[in-house]
Amino acid sequence: MTAMTKAPATPAALRVTGLSKSYGSHTVLRDITIDVRAGETLCLIGPSGSGKSTLLKCLNLLETPDSGEIWLGETCLTAARADVDAARARIGMVFQHFNLFPHLSVERNVTLALTSVKGMGREQARQSALRRLAEVGLAAFADRRPAQLSGGQQQRVAIARALAMEPEVMLFDEATSALDPELVKDVLAVMRDLASAGMTMAVVTHEMGFAREAADRVAFMCDGRLAEIDTPDRIFERADHARLRQFLSQVL
Repeated sequence: MTAMTKAPATPAALRVTGLSKSYGSHTVLRDITIDVRAGETLCLIGPSGSGKSTLLKCLNLLETPDSGEIWLGETCLTAARADVDAARARIGMVFQHFNLFPHLSVERNVTLALTSVKGMGREQARQSALRRLAEVGLAAFADRRPAQLSGGQQQRVAIARALAMEPEVMLFDEATSALDPELVKDVLAVMRDLASAGMTMAVVTHEMGFAREAADRVAFMCDGRLAEIDTPDRIFERADHARLRQFLSQVL
């Protein structure tokens, strides 16, 4: 991977240029160039296996790209001496599965990174956790264990945990796909609130209603490539790409 001496001129919270990723002989991402603008919600849609989740994991270096660059503001994350841990602290990520510690309370699940990574005092971390839990409607559940919560509630705890780190960008990797249908709406409501509040978000989703309503732009991926990116109206009503039209005919 190469490093540039200065950041690209066009402002963007996250910028990806020429990103490729393979596993052995299987190419997952092919020369992806895309940005996530400050304050926007970018939804990534497409068939399973199109590279959406891999792209998202590359954005905070959970997966290491084979080539290309990733910029977080003016910091090149793919530079040879980039501080990956510092970069990850600036990017919140919510996965399909909640990854909560079952033996810890909801509050402690949220405060753990604040005290261990940010070095925050326990009481300050507790207040931050309670504030974030209140934002996702779960302040009353702070003393419970994850097993005492529904799947949707656990996912909202995971969102509160990510938000407590005060990230510049939030990444959501199919955050509702592991939930029972009746639990999806509360998680999507939290994500819509974040979008309305101007949080910068990149969201891999199969929820086309959310993408249509909450996204500023929608990107369609297939075969490891970025095939089309545009406003929700254009993507859903006047798509140019034949594979996108076929995909939408199957999921809408």
